[in-house]
Amino acid sequence: MALLRQEVEPGEAGLDAKALDRLDQHVVRLVDEGRLPGFLISVARGGRVAHLTCHGRRDLAAGLPVEADTLWRVYSMTKPVTAVAALMLVEEGRLALDDPLERYLPAFAEPRVYVAGSGDDVRTRPAAGPILIRHLMTHTAGLTFGFYHTHPVDALYRAAGLESSVRPGSDLAETMEVYAALPLQFDPGTQWNYSVASNVLGRVIEVVSGQPLDTFFGERILRPLGMTDTGFHVDDEQAGRLAELYGDADDGTITPIPGLPVRGRPRFLSGSGGLVSSAPDWHRFMEMLRRRGELDGVRLLAPETVETMTRNHLPGGADLRSFGSRPAHDEPGNDGVGFGLGVSVVVDPARTQAPAGPGTYGWSGVATTTFWVDPSRDLTVQFMSQLRPKRSLRLFPELRRLVHEAVTG
Repeated sequence: MALLRQEVEPGEAGLDAKALDRLDQHVVRLVDEGRLPGFLISVARGGRVAHLTCHGRRDLAAGLPVEADTLWRVYSMTKPVTAVAALMLVEEGRLALDDPLERYLPAFAEPRVYVAGSGDDVRTRPAAGPILIRHLMTHTAGLTFGFYHTHPVDALYRAAGLESSVRPGSDLAETMEVYAALPLQFDPGTQWNYSVASNVLGRVIEVVSGQPLDTFFGERILRPLGMTDTGFHVDDEQAGRLAELYGDADDGTITPIPGLPVRGRPRFLSGSGGLVSSAPDWHRFMEMLRRRGELDGVRLLAPETVETMTRNHLPGGADLRSFGSRPAHDEPGNDGVGFGLGVSVVVDPARTQAPAGPGTYGWSGVATTTFWVDPSRDLTVQFMSQLRPKRSLRLFPELRRLVHEAVTG
């Protein structure tokens, strides 16, 4: 099991201890007000952890505290891991970013694009071009999520049983057939729409590698990096460290809700959001990226590949707001933020909702987990909690602002 501890005093790492205390107290208030069950935050510079705080409970009813080795459902933070897996295959010459998806998943041949109508009266046309692997990695394939409720294709996903991205009881291969039978929202490569694309990419990894996604992750990424607490399910030894998942009620309280099927290997291996991890493990994943593909003598990716992964791939330097499908992505938080291969990338710090260095990259999960790497400041940050809120806490912009204020040199 990887360990996580404070390795250096904040001042030695160019961080202001008083500003970091303000960071902690901001989130502690949310716990004290009953809006979060508990949290963990770590801030590192140059790979050395200079700030580590655990506060609150991982299980309110049992009174169990958040600890450094608590396990968290990281949900969409799975996507960067899936991107790394795909890029490993690219480096090996077994996959290319401009390969058509149909080469690996024939059901996606001859995609069609929504034109008008709803329900059984939907009209479509042939797509202007094929879905490429890079479209999956940049969320520009034309796919969507059923929970958006902003486009008629979203409703078609729900009607197909894809409210939560997977038809109950289906595996990854079976779900691809359902996705492929539905129209795209737009021609591939012409807009950005956060979607089920990483699930499709996960299936591509299975087909190309000849291994189930969990096996590939375990053998090629997790075990080589020493991420022994990360996977698609928890075993009996780990179960007691898994944080309870909570949702917020209309009266402002939080209550336990069902989470991922983490006891026993799931039938559906989600490259979009299936992983459980720990802060020590995630620190190692961030360090591999910060060090441009290598950690402790283990190299997963070439430096040039990490640079490709973590630069903006939206056309003309566009950001998520200008290139994103509307109205789903027309929001201030998308100003100044582009998208790489599996991660967001800050392209214009002056326009971002919260301060960040140019080229800062990372991603978040629906249960209030997030991470980012700021190459300009040699900074890595992770925040873990376990709340699926109905309403925005506006927590992540505040975290970024408060961390930014702590950087002194």
